[in-house]
Amino acid sequence: MHLVDESDAVPLTSVDELVAYFRGAEKPRAAWRIGTEHELVGVRAHGPAIGTAPAYDGPDGIGTVLAGFAARGWEPVEEGGHVIALTRGADQITIEPGGQLELAAQPWVDGHELVTALAEHRATLAEISRPLGLAWLSIGFRPFGTRADVPWMPKQRYDVMRAYMPTVGTRGLDMMLRTTTVQTNLDWSDEADAAAKLRCLMAVTPILTALYASSPIVDGALSGFQSYRAHVWRDTDNARAGQLRFAYERDDVYRAYAEWALDVPMYFVYRGGYRPVRDLTFRQFMAAGHAGERATRADWALHLSTLFPDARMKRYMEVRGCDCGSFPMIAALGPLCRGILYDADACAAATALTATLDWDARQALADQVPRTGLATPVGATTVGALARELVAIAADGLRRMGSADSVSLLAPVEAIAETGRTEADHIIDVWRATGGDPARAIAALAHPGLDGR
Repeated sequence: MHLVDESDAVPLTSVDELVAYFRGAEKPRAAWRIGTEHELVGVRAHGPAIGTAPAYDGPDGIGTVLAGFAARGWEPVEEGGHVIALTRGADQITIEPGGQLELAAQPWVDGHELVTALAEHRATLAEISRPLGLAWLSIGFRPFGTRADVPWMPKQRYDVMRAYMPTVGTRGLDMMLRTTTVQTNLDWSDEADAAAKLRCLMAVTPILTALYASSPIVDGALSGFQSYRAHVWRDTDNARAGQLRFAYERDDVYRAYAEWALDVPMYFVYRGGYRPVRDLTFRQFMAAGHAGERATRADWALHLSTLFPDARMKRYMEVRGCDCGSFPMIAALGPLCRGILYDADACAAATALTATLDWDARQALADQVPRTGLATPVGATTVGALARELVAIAADGLRRMGSADSVSLLAPVEAIAETGRTEADHIIDVWRATGGDPARAIAALAHPGLDGR
């Protein structure tokens, strides 16, 4: 989620200034927090159009949902005469290209705070959506209809990306219109800590993807994938997505990340609106400018928000490899990542789980996990076996940090790791039992209280 802030107009002229941008995000351990963002798939819950995606406009449109939040005290953010986001303190609600609704909850220390925030959000969303006949699904990919059936949201940023995506991959428009994810955002203390966390996240992302798989339905049919969302990302835009090799090889991660980001093509320059650019890297923009404009720190922040690696660095680090699913799974991701990454011993142990893999093996694993999930072989073991170890590592990390009460929030992830049955498996069972009938499937797959009835 990114709202453009043009006020940080400090001009940029050197890589050292980009390195300083990351260094300026360092925080002492006492100030570390966890922030969680999640996206929900909205569908019409009944009537002749059951299962279809609501447009922005109309009596049951996404714009009406946003207006419902605004009427309850949220501050609207407008673009081109349309509300595209809302804020309330440190909380933000935004819309994704296909009308997916995203909540970025304020950062927290204790995971139980997020549980409370999610319960409040669910209750408010239910209150708004029920009269509109909208349901919100526990799933990582829109299950009904095709990509052509999903209306686009009126957001300038997405207009630019919509034109660009087909030029760099085959699945970018599916990513924009039909996927949903849950992300967790993390702090770091210094460059060594950032390097350790980025390396760990890259190493464990295939395991997290398998644990959180919940997108087996595509175009109204079983796809054969555990996480079709993750499969989509394997050919969305490989210049800016996937694994980052330097994370395994370099400790000067501020400079390494900056150098990589400098050479990723830009989507746009923002000056009161989005101005598309073609064949322009940030390195070129910083060196020579573009159309009379010079690169600023606000431009750098915007560019970083258009990069989509498995773990992303901005003013915090983002965990990006998970399908969105049930509210208990949404609530579990923050404590899971906190246990892994905010304890040095846990971070080292988690990184070691795949330390024997070379670069080609890591790429092959990232390609295979979306289809076979926890059953994916990794040398002499499986992703499922590594998942059990990873969840245990996280629980131990939480206990060492004095957060034993947060371990209870890992229960849904522990159950998946122990049984080998993912939320994707549950969705497959539902689909088979209902024959894909939208009315019955929505009733089974909607978040509790969000079935639109």
